[in-house]
This record gives sequence, structure tokens and C-alpha cells, in this order.
Amino acid sequence: MLWKKSLTELRELLKKGEVSPKEVIESFYDRFNQTEDKVRAYITPLYEKALREAVSLKGKEKPLYGIPVAVKDNILVEGERTTCASKILENFVAPYDATVIKRLKEAGALIVGKTNLDEFAMGSSTEYSAFFPTRNPWDTERVPGGSSGGSAVAVSVLSAPVSLGSDTGGSIRQPASFCGVIGIKPTYGRVSRYGLVAFASSLDQIGVFGRRTEDVAITLEVISGWDEMDSTSARKPVPRWSEEVKKEVKKLKVGIPKEFFEFELQREVKEAFEDFIKELEKEGFEILEVSLPHVKYAIPAYYIVAPSEASSNLARYDGVRYGHRAKEYGDIIEMYSKTRDEGFGPEVKRRIMLGTFALSAGYYDAYYLKAQKVRRLIYEDFMKAFEKVDVIASPTTPTLPFKFGERTKNPIEMYLSDILTVPVNLAGLPALSMPIAWKNNLPVGGQLIGRPWDETTILRVSYLWEQKFKHYEKIPLS
Repeated sequence: MLWKKSLTELRELLKKGEVSPKEVIESFYDRFNQTEDKVRAYITPLYEKALREAVSLKGKEKPLYGIPVAVKDNILVEGERTTCASKILENFVAPYDATVIKRLKEAGALIVGKTNLDEFAMGSSTEYSAFFPTRNPWDTERVPGGSSGGSAVAVSVLSAPVSLGSDTGGSIRQPASFCGVIGIKPTYGRVSRYGLVAFASSLDQIGVFGRRTEDVAITLEVISGWDEMDSTSARKPVPRWSEEVKKEVKKLKVGIPKEFFEFELQREVKEAFEDFIKELEKEGFEILEVSLPHVKYAIPAYYIVAPSEASSNLARYDGVRYGHRAKEYGDIIEMYSKTRDEGFGPEVKRRIMLGTFALSAGYYDAYYLKAQKVRRLIYEDFMKAFEKVDVIASPTTPTLPFKFGERTKNPIEMYLSDILTVPVNLAGLPALSMPIAWKNNLPVGGQLIGRPWDETTILRVSYLWEQKFKHYEKIPLS
């Protein structure tokens, strides 16, 4: 069964001509048909189109030749719907490819579908999709995490070997943790955001899901690098992560932030993380306590910065140029308000209102400006910690995957799902979540945080752990 093979194994078979791109897509399409009705990972499946494209695909030497890739539905794929899981963009068709999609296609990849998410990437459970919730494949009564829930699930059930997501406050790492896969958020500026529908522009970053570290490294290598279409993308050379991951990890110093353990962590998560750290010690890693004194302000700062930027970015959805427009209205003001009322879901409305208030006259200095200053202090805390350690480790999420409806009534409780991931976005650092345990048959993720531009170290530690733990051997719904 080709769908059980890693991207790296598929690459070898395709390169040698032992299998064709069409056969690879067919195998993953079969797997999609076996699993999709149970998990609902995709808003728009594109396997049929991928099969047609596979027949005429050229360039065996390309790094992702014939490889199926699933894409979060807030990243533009030319000629396909990009809905952001919102009624307001339900029928919007992308007029061009995002830079990451262009790079995937140039590398020979085939896009097999657009995956479900929390509306406009605002949420931690994929319950806020305007269309349907995505289900956790380890327990379909539970959430897969969010906002990139569909992309995490597609990789978890293996309807695609890798997928793209976006991470604004944990939206790759948190669902990776809940679904038992690897998810990496690179350094802010490493990957172009051109063609990613903006939520909070100073925090959003595109990243990769996979079951194997090497697969994630290859895909990240393809999509990274400077882009003239994105003024926030950095002119930094892209390391050969596909080769770097396998290199021996020198005995690193691993920092454990004491403040992370002052938050309320579920017992199973704490136990799993403690066991993980013991294993690292056995490998010869030096474990040190570090302090991030301002991290307790991360959630309040984030929920001013992100909604403020969202309120500004989402002002364009007004029924004038594209997207949904209300059918009946008296004047243009009524058209705006009716369109936005009908088109946006409750969580998006909540964040727009929060952000508009924070940016309103007389409040900007008290809220947005102050939050940006706190953000700087959090970054400096991390930099101080990195003077002593090579990598920082923590649990990815404070709890195991929770049940549907458990947190939707209390937005604050939902926001606290991201308490361990949000500080990384505020500081613009690279971070990765990988499976470190299964408790009650549910996955637990461990988070590795790197210095700016040092994705290499966290990928190497992930690869080392994977050789030991072999988490990729566990496949749900199989």
C-alpha cells in the first residue's frame, strides 16, 4: 500500500520509475475514500484533478515529483475555491497561486485538496468552520485541534503524506499535537506569506505537517526562501534540511521554562513530558531550567495584537469587490453591515470587535502599543534563555484533545488551549511539535523551540527522537 509509505520512500520509488505518480495519487485517493466520511478533513478534495495532472507530469529529478500535498483552505491555489471555511468566501475562486503553491508545483508536487480550518484560522478546535467540524481520528468524539485541523488530520490518517498549514498562535503545532503528527512553524519571514489569506500579518506563518521529520524537512526546504512579493520574507539562505536532519546531534543543552509549569497542565500531559525529558537525559542532553518571566502576559498581549490586525485585515470583506453580498439592503452602509453579519461566524465577529475596540481613538496606546511592548519583552526573555541553552522544550498543549462543545461556550478557556504556543509567535521563533506519548489512546505532543533561523537544531532533535520512539508506526483508522 503506497499510502503507508513516507514521502522519502515514495520519492525513491518514483525516481527509479518503479511506480508512477498516477499510482501514488490513486493509492492516497483510496485512503481518502476509506477515511474521509469519518473525519471530514477536506473542504475541497482535488484528487481527480491531481490524477489528470499526474499522467503528464515531467521531471523525475524534482524534489517532490509525484508527491501528493494537502493544503489548508486559506492558501490560494489558482482556479480553485479558497473559502477560509467562511460563508463570506464560500464561492471565491483564487485568481493566482500563493508563492508556496508555485514552489510546490515547480518541485513536482500534486495538490490533492483544500483542508478544513476554523473560520479565517481563528480557533483551536476546527469547530468554528462555517461548513462542518473536522474530527480527531484517534477519537472521533474529540476535536483535532485548530486552526489547521484538516491539514493535521489529512496527514494523521494518511490521505496525504504531507500538508501545509498556517500558524498564528499555535495553529500548526496544537493540531499536530492532538493528531499525533509532526508540525513545524518556521521563523517569521522564512516562508513567503504571499497568497496566504491574512489573519494577523505580524504573526502568521506558513508551515508543514508530516509523519516523518525528513518529509517535513524536504517540504519546508521547497517552500522556504525570499520572495519579492512579500516584504516580510527574509533574504536568508535556505539550509539543506533534508540532509541536515540526519546529522548527529551534539549533546545539546535543553531549557525547560519554569513559568510554563505554573500554568494548569493536565496530569497526563505533565507525566508524558517528564518521561520525554528523562529520555533526552539518557541520550546525553543537558537539561537546564530557564526563566521566561513575561510569558504570563503572552495570552493577553496576543489577544490584543491578533484581533487588532484581524480587524484591519478583514475590513476588505464588505460585499463590494468579492465574496458574499447581502441580497436586500437600503443603502451602502446597510449593505456593509448585513453582508458582514451574514458572512462572518461568531468567533470572527468577536475578534473583529475586540480588535476594532483596541485600535479605536484613545485606546491605541493603552492596548495595541502596550501589547507590542510586552511582545518585545517576551522576545528578549527568549533571547536571554538562548544564551544558556540550544533549544527550549515544553509540552505543546496543556491538555489532551478535548471533546466537541467542551470549550465553545467559554472563549477564554478555548484561548488558553494556546497558552504554550502563543509566546513563540509573539517572538517570531521557529518551533516544532512532535508526538512524545499516547495517553488514554490519545496523542501528546512535545514542543521544541529554536533560536531565530535555527530550524536545523529542532529538526535534528525531532529526527533523533523519531528513531527512538517510532511514532509514525501508529496509524489511526487502519
